[in-house]
Amino acid sequence: MPRTPNLAPTRRALNVLAAAGLMAAASALAPATAADLVVRYDQSQLLRLPRAVSEVIIGNPSIADVTVQGGNLLVVTGKTFGVTNIIALDADRNVIQDQRVIVDQDDRRTVSVYRGPLRQTFTCAPVCTPALVIGDDPKFFDAVTKMAQTKTGGSAPVEQSPQSQ
Repeated sequence: MPRTPNLAPTRRALNVLAAAGLMAAASALAPATAADLVVRYDQSQLLRLPRAVSEVIIGNPSIADVTVQGGNLLVVTGKTFGVTNIIALDADRNVIQDQRVIVDQDDRRTVSVYRGPLRQTFTCAPVCTPALVIGDDPKFFDAVTKMAQTKTGGSAPVEQSPQSQ
């Protein structure tokens, strides 16, 4: 009589691999911890370091931007949603701090309007105005971008011609 193979060890191994995969996925989606710096999209947070900074390395510059104010104060600005890190080095290139940064949306005053698959985002405080949010309807996003550029262009300093100086 032919012997059927015992598949129990194979199933057990597959179950262990599946559980490990789920745990890895869950840890990647884990909420921010106390050690994380959470920055809201299009807003800034201050990060004070224990000593003067000589150089700053940003893991993904499309997610966050950093400027040094004074010797040991960093201003971290959220540029788009995601997770990155910032490494601050001193003059001897020693690591002062390796900080994980999470950029997310401030949902408290945000309203999203869906028209079929297309989304439009507004900031309501208390009057609702269009907001630039990645993932919005491209036509809406482009229109809001154009309005924002017009607004900031109107407040830019006017260059003087050499004759008027």
